[in-house]
Amino acid sequence: MHLKLHQSHIKKESHITVSGSKSESNRLLLLQALYPKINISNLSDSDDSHVMQKGLSGHFDVVDIHHAGTAMRFLTAYFAMQAQKEVVLTGSERMKERPIKILVDALKNLGADITYMENDGCPPLKILGKELVKDKVTLNAHVSSQYISALLLVAPKLKNGLELTLKGEITSVPYIKMTLSLLEQIGVDTTFKDNIITVTPKPSLDKTIDSIVESDWSSASYFYSIVAMSSMGTKITLSSYKENSLQGDSELASIYQQFGVQTSFKKNTITLEKISEVTLEKDIELNLVNCPDIAQTITVTCLGLGLSCYLSGLHTLRIKETDRLQALKTEIKKLGGHINITDNSLKLHASNKLIRNIEINTYNDHRMAMAFAPLALKTDILIKNAYVVTKSYKAFWDDLKTLGFKISQ
Repeated sequence: MHLKLHQSHIKKESHITVSGSKSESNRLLLLQALYPKINISNLSDSDDSHVMQKGLSGHFDVVDIHHAGTAMRFLTAYFAMQAQKEVVLTGSERMKERPIKILVDALKNLGADITYMENDGCPPLKILGKELVKDKVTLNAHVSSQYISALLLVAPKLKNGLELTLKGEITSVPYIKMTLSLLEQIGVDTTFKDNIITVTPKPSLDKTIDSIVESDWSSASYFYSIVAMSSMGTKITLSSYKENSLQGDSELASIYQQFGVQTSFKKNTITLEKISEVTLEKDIELNLVNCPDIAQTITVTCLGLGLSCYLSGLHTLRIKETDRLQALKTEIKKLGGHINITDNSLKLHASNKLIRNIEINTYNDHRMAMAFAPLALKTDILIKNAYVVTKSYKAFWDDLKTLGFKISQ
């Protein structure tokens, strides 16, 4: 379904409750499957977390995770160490193009039995679960931190734990630290020194553990963009967030100071306030290697404010739900902007005039839909296949209406 976003003026003050972090939720769901004494509250209501729960239920011999990349990586590791269980793990046509060879090779080196059913190096996978007794493996750390987290999450249930050596530049380090922190919260001993991570075995939990998922910082990014494009004094309060977050995208609080947005923490909420107009004499330059998921949001913010930016550390965007760098280039060109892209960076050239009434293709990518939505503060815009947002943020369009956005089918 397509949605028409009419040029809007939002309320001066609003309050939104954002669903739990998809990243934290999916990690905790896997840990809960391994350790049933874990109780989880404020779970993400995203499609990705729903398919993760369905896959972990154990009721299916064929598990279809659709577009959920995190679920594909995490479940590959999970099923590989489920002795005597055979599962076919598949997904959407795009998922069948997304690489998983690095993770599969690492699991095979630990003793896993995994075969490719169609194209070498990509899903669908046939996995015959077995006890994995080897405890040392080396992994290329440059491509996706999810491969690393997948191994770490199952490591405490391996007979001898795991010593994981990382090769090359490590991408998205905060997500690895999130995984290790969650392991430590349930009593698993870990170390991360230089390029070696160790996880000691923990067969079971002695007591029940209650874990509360923090709200999703990636989802908060769209509200940062909205406040940045709004008038002075605009405030949006979001819950539930922590000042010392495990999520890499919490860098938003620092990054958006450059766009005149101040973040205030109070109890379990953050308040975003537009406190100054942006008057930059030079381009915004950011290395987003630790938080690449907010690249689309930041790029569109700059477009809406008539700013130039250079963003690097974006190599993982090529293998997401779509090639996000190419998608950004195509859609921003429609709006009158111009982007140069490489394999790991983009350069947006400032443009002071947006072309009106443009249709934005979303490429089955939730972040394309949500990143471009704030431009409705500047011009009418149509978002095609708008409900792709349910992948991570089911209430997104309703929450925009709460702010004062005018939206019609």
